[in-house]
Amino acid sequence: MTTTSIKRTRFSLALAGLLALGAGVAMGMGASVPALADDDPWKDIHRDVFDNREISENDGVVELEAPYRAEDAAVVPLTMRLPASAGEVKRLTLVIDKNPAPVAASFVFGEAAGKGDRMLQTRVRVDTYSNIRAIAETADGKLHMTTKFVKASGGCSAAASKDADEALANLGKMQIRTFTDAQVKDHSPAQREAQVMIRHPNFTGMQMDQVTRQYTPMKIVQEMDVARDGERIFKMEGGISISENPNFRFTFAPGAENVIDVTAKDSDGKVFTASSAGKAS
Repeated sequence: MTTTSIKRTRFSLALAGLLALGAGVAMGMGASVPALADDDPWKDIHRDVFDNREISENDGVVELEAPYRAEDAAVVPLTMRLPASAGEVKRLTLVIDKNPAPVAASFVFGEAAGKGDRMLQTRVRVDTYSNIRAIAETADGKLHMTTKFVKASGGCSAAASKDADEALANLGKMQIRTFTDAQVKDHSPAQREAQVMIRHPNFTGMQMDQVTRQYTPMKIVQEMDVARDGERIFKMEGGISISENPNFRFTFAPGAENVIDVTAKDSDGKVFTASSAGKAS
């Protein structure tokens, strides 16, 4: 088993255990899902996810924009930036320290991500006041991190905005937008921008059905592969912290046609595809 596979297995087992524990305690004792006992879990995350490798902080390789106090803990907007001066960044990991499953998502970049100023936006759930970290791994294997503290609570157990039947009826429907230079502020001439939105409830396993009083089983978008003209921009591996109806806006290197193709897979094994040149399926 490779190091990546081991880490993936640790993450999956930790997620399953935390969700089972939380649901069991809540149903058995009528209590809410317990918070993590450790007030500062970063030490364990650093060890388990990054093997205690040295991490340079605030050195300009990766930037993170996040609200200090979130308006909605279930939909917290984040923007990550990788300046051209950062060089080749092959992976970007988003960590929310005090979420039940701290690794929110990991992004592996391909050639179509480009070499200029890069940007990636998404929305996340925050379960309690927490540090949020963006950790970039450059081609030389070094790690670089920036951290923001966000005040928000209850995001992982917040009820879905639509009822389960309606959410599942639209499952996997995607919308892809590409933007012209005139539509983007502070646009880098070496990069273009696009946005992918996918209809998916991204149930965390911590949300209670108000009718049955049972916990809705976890159902999340686990993988998403995004390409431009057949070349990968990024591949995302996601966890429960990505908000309902996952939304990603990102830069990419311009190509001949600039056709964006997306393939997503959820935790039930369902596969969804879409292309900016045609219809989704």
